[in-house]
Amino acid sequence: MTAAPSRRGLMLGIAAYVMWGFLPLYLKLLAGVPAVQILAHRILWSLLLLGLIVLVARRLRGIVAAARGRVLAMLAVSAALIAVNWFVYIYAVGNGHTIAASLGYFINPLVNVGLGVAILGERLRRMQGVAIALAAAGVLVMAVAGGVGALWVPLTLALSFGTYGLVRKVVAIDALGGLTVETLLLAPPALAVLLLAGQGGDAAFGHDLRIDLMLIGAGAITAAPLLMFAAAARSMPYSTLGLLQYIAPSLQFGEAVWLFGEPLHGFHIVTFALIWCGCALFAWDGLRAARAGGVR
Repeated sequence: MTAAPSRRGLMLGIAAYVMWGFLPLYLKLLAGVPAVQILAHRILWSLLLLGLIVLVARRLRGIVAAARGRVLAMLAVSAALIAVNWFVYIYAVGNGHTIAASLGYFINPLVNVGLGVAILGERLRRMQGVAIALAAAGVLVMAVAGGVGALWVPLTLALSFGTYGLVRKVVAIDALGGLTVETLLLAPPALAVLLLAGQGGDAAFGHDLRIDLMLIGAGAITAAPLLMFAAAARSMPYSTLGLLQYIAPSLQFGEAVWLFGEPLHGFHIVTFALIWCGCALFAWDGLRAARAGGVR
């Protein structure tokens, strides 16, 4: 009876990471739309979709009961973090920095381990330490060869999403409820951005049907993979889910080099080689630990 949920979880996990992996292609089709407006539409249309799901699933009362006091304060923090993450990613893709963005998500799992050790007091296995050291060496190479300016995109993405995951790990609310409250908290500033753009005559919405439909669709491409990921996490081995997280940045890297024509410098190759080795070691160590501990 456990095989079917695992297969379902695997398919949902793969689908979520493939959607994230192809997100740059979607954003490239919105070229010319300011990043802050894409972000605002992404928030507002996501809220509409999540609101419908909450109403259909009759979850509103439970979410309202959970999102109070400390939980609400922590969700305000996680909302700010995910907004920063989304904005920097949109900006990076729109300005020819998709390679840097993919780097951020390659090192994100290792950042998660570092945060777990530093903040949650988790113990670091030897191979995890070696994996983090390799990734740190790759970041150092990029800092020396490419300058600090080459690092701000990947480090901002990795640290914002890693810290977001840390906050959501300890907050007492489920994925649907948390994401709904986060988008609700972000909705007022998002609406303000669009109203100001409209008053200034700079609004992208309402002039081109294709762009309008794509901005509306940004809600679905935001909410759908997050909800699929949450469902996958509940129905498949965590170690397997950890391996899937490299699908998205691998796709993004390939798109940046072969479709977008972004320059791949020598220091990029050295940096990615070190980080890929760290990621491979991290994944191997996770599988080995799962087998030794009988994790399913």
